Amino acid sequence: MKAKQDFVARFAGEGGQGMVTSAEGLAQAASQVGYHVLTFSTFPSQVLGGPTFAQVRIGATPVLSPGDSLDVLVAFNREAYDTHRDEVRDGGVIIYNSEEFQLEPDGRSLGMAFTELAKSTGNARAENMIVIGAFAQLVGMPQEHLEKFVTTRFSRGRAGDDEIIRSNIQALGLGRQEVSKGGFSVGVLPEPHKTDAAQILVKGNEAIALGAFAAGLDVYIAYPISPANTILSFMERNLVGPGKFVYQASSEIESINAIIGAGYAGKKAMTATAGPGFSLMSEGIGLSWMAEIPTVIVDVQRGGPATGLPTKTEQSDLFTALTPAHGDVMLPVIAPGTVEECFYATVAALNWAERYQGPVVVLSEQMLSERAQNIPKPDLSKQAVEKRLEFQGANGYKRYDGYELSAMPIPGNPGSYVANASEHDATGDTTHLPARHIQMTQRRFSKLALLQDGTYEREHVREPVAVLTWGGSKGSTRDAYNMLREQGESLGWYYTMYLHPLPPKLLEELRHKELVIVPELNYLGQFSSILRSQGVRAESITQYTGLPFNVSELMDRIRKRVKAHQRKAVTV
Repeated sequence: MKAKQDFVARFAGEGGQGMVTSAEGLAQAASQVGYHVLTFSTFPSQVLGGPTFAQVRIGATPVLSPGDSLDVLVAFNREAYDTHRDEVRDGGVIIYNSEEFQLEPDGRSLGMAFTELAKSTGNARAENMIVIGAFAQLVGMPQEHLEKFVTTRFSRGRAGDDEIIRSNIQALGLGRQEVSKGGFSVGVLPEPHKTDAAQILVKGNEAIALGAFAAGLDVYIAYPISPANTILSFMERNLVGPGKFVYQASSEIESINAIIGAGYAGKKAMTATAGPGFSLMSEGIGLSWMAEIPTVIVDVQRGGPATGLPTKTEQSDLFTALTPAHGDVMLPVIAPGTVEECFYATVAALNWAERYQGPVVVLSEQMLSERAQNIPKPDLSKQAVEKRLEFQGANGYKRYDGYELSAMPIPGNPGSYVANASEHDATGDTTHLPARHIQMTQRRFSKLALLQDGTYEREHVREPVAVLTWGGSKGSTRDAYNMLREQGESLGWYYTMYLHPLPPKLLEELRHKELVIVPELNYLGQFSSILRSQGVRAESITQYTGLPFNVSELMDRIRKRVKAHQRKAVTV
């Protein structure tokens, strides 16, 4: 059978049935032997139950998006089968839990008694290994790949490890046998091409935490909220050692004020939240901007407004991230588009906060937070870590004198000043004088000029129409763009995770385009609106379902937008 470059498997059922475990276990097994993997999961907000699915895309070449059509659907109950069966491609296979429901033979469905098979191994919790083994048989993945994964995962130096390894390997084999009996196959996955470069399988929220470590984070304080709470749990386990401090606050208001205090004391400090918590931080963020105190706030976006969609993805906090406080404020915003970029965006955010002495927002989103992806292991020796410009002089220092950045005194050292939330003079004392407000407003905004070193991607720059996406929509948009180019569409490509300030050269190029198409997951078309305010002829392609873009649908919408522009250009 002809080899296929990648396969998509979806595990669907009720929350708590092991869908996420199955997808992530399969991703771990595949990545360990050199395949490229990307997972996606979506679930309701209750602790247990509710319709849930998790999928994994495994490829011999880099994987950019979760994938549209399914090669394999594993349905743990009838509702999952009814909901997802139409997304299975022609030639795909559906594996269903025959203990829950029955289907008439149709040539593409295979019933398996998940629980009974698992219990036969002596390990009732081995259901996920049953379905992983079944998938591996469907795509021709060698058994040794999976056995290596199981042995590595469960060799923990504990009593009973050998029995757990034995039962799980047996479960893998039983899954394979059931598929073999039915004679099903969906293709053959090519042999992996393992590179010499070290790879790690990591989730977006974990990558954010690791980036903070690499940039020298000292203090992390946060209130748990979906989908940012796994950053807090990761920090509690790993941000340890002399001078390091992690604390679970009682509210988002406490979180922001606490990290402002840490920043004022000379520490690199960060918090993470989601849209509702970010709104509560508004006044504190304004204080950080006004008093010029370095802080980093991670906003892992979810569907809104209000409680909204706590466990679904959206890109609707951009306006809020840019101007979270009342008055004249416009914060630096960095929005990673991949798991790998989650690491580098956080490094950059902590560096920017130190460099310009103020708050910086990392704008992530739910689909990145829970996405597991194998990425090149970052070389920490190559990460530039910036330190604060600290005042080294004597008392009598005017902290806010002039219109540009000044050295920041550290409490206990010379150079005492007032870090004031009210408008202030050069030493920080409150003033309502118009001349001072003009000076300080210009000072605060002028420091943004220190942050114009953001990088960007560009391809086919001579094309009059370009695609420019942002955040987690990068992968789906890139897949759509690549296929459109292959089909002969004339399109340029631009991308940056540095949304504000935009790299000056990128902005200059965009202003010369006849049309810039911006796919984004919100109703208002927020990024294109911002671009238009800066002289770019930008139009959004929006979606607000709580789910990422489907690549084939996005291709159609981009193509229609290009054709409409071409017709308009002819008639003008």
